Amino acid sequence: MKTLGIIGGVGPESTIEYYRTIIALYRTRKSDGSYPQFIINSVDLKKGLDFMAANDLAGMAEYLLEEIPKLARAGADFGLIAANTPHVVFDDVAPKSPIPLISIVEATCAAAKTRKLKRLALFGTRYTMQGTFYPKVFSREGVGLVCPDPQDQDYMHDKYMNELVPGI
Repeated sequence: MKTLGIIGGVGPESTIEYYRTIIALYRTRKSDGSYPQFIINSVDLKKGLDFMAANDLAGMAEYLLEEIPKLARAGADFGLIAANTPHVVFDDVAPKSPIPLISIVEATCAAAKTRKLKRLALFGTRYTMQGTFYPKVFSREGVGLVCPDPQDQDYMHDKYMNELVPGI
């Protein structure tokens, strides 16, 4: 079995959710009491948020490219970034990664198409809702996205940053 590596911490709550989901899905397939082996590199959320607040996408990409090789050195065969916002630099990071990376955006779009969904709402941080990385993939695949208006985006971003990120 190949070993998954996860860049976590950039969304601590999402990292926890990934962990729980992977374990639960594995246990539906294996009822022998075993657990999957995977590696989590929990990176400093504040660094990532500082890069995003400064609109320093090159810094964000460089930061991820410093952390992903740690997964490879620890034995990961492939990886993912367990948060939406860092996917703003996914197209810059993936080709330079020492291991193949799974894109949340591509995986979400594929799941929507499998379910024959035509339009989805896009919620997240301001960076995710205002970024082009989701619309680019979804429009290419013929799936529509609806984003909240700017005032609602501000409200959602504040809720996300002040409640979800700290785990309230």
